[in-house]
Amino acid sequence: MEMLAKSAFLFYCLIIGAGAVMAVISKSLVRALVGLVAVMIALAGMYLMLAAPFIAFMQILIYIGGISVLIFFAIMLSKASAQGDETGSVSLGRAVNAVLCLLVPAVIFSVVIIYHPVATRDAPVDVSPALLGEGMLGPYLLPFELISVVLFAAMAGAVLVAWRKRGQK
Repeated sequence: MEMLAKSAFLFYCLIIGAGAVMAVISKSLVRALVGLVAVMIALAGMYLMLAAPFIAFMQILIYIGGISVLIFFAIMLSKASAQGDETGSVSLGRAVNAVLCLLVPAVIFSVVIIYHPVATRDAPVDVSPALLGEGMLGPYLLPFELISVVLFAAMAGAVLVAWRKRGQK
């Protein structure tokens, strides 16, 4: 059973890595969104492996069903060019900076994790959806509502940018 769990974890890690690379490298915004959706689906699979089916369902419902649709509408409203704005060649300096931005945090986090491992529990604490809902509507109500305000502002900004672009043409 442990080998199966390790195989599933490796599978999800590969999907997350491939989706992340696709989201970053793709010149098309829609293909980048597909890469992001692949990452979010694999994260939901990781939550299922952690015995958190409610969080996995919320990952699918909110992020894949809501956020990705919001991003898709923002892409469609802005009428971005199919080639993208950054389709030119990348200079060596920018490529080195990108690799350094990837490696420096990875090395720092790896060193911290190796020298200061986190104590783990034998079994995860079972949090019921009712207790999670009480937390979201109790002490975490303000952050929960602020997230919806930020999403509304992002969508309103996308509509405003699209409206201004259409007025200029």
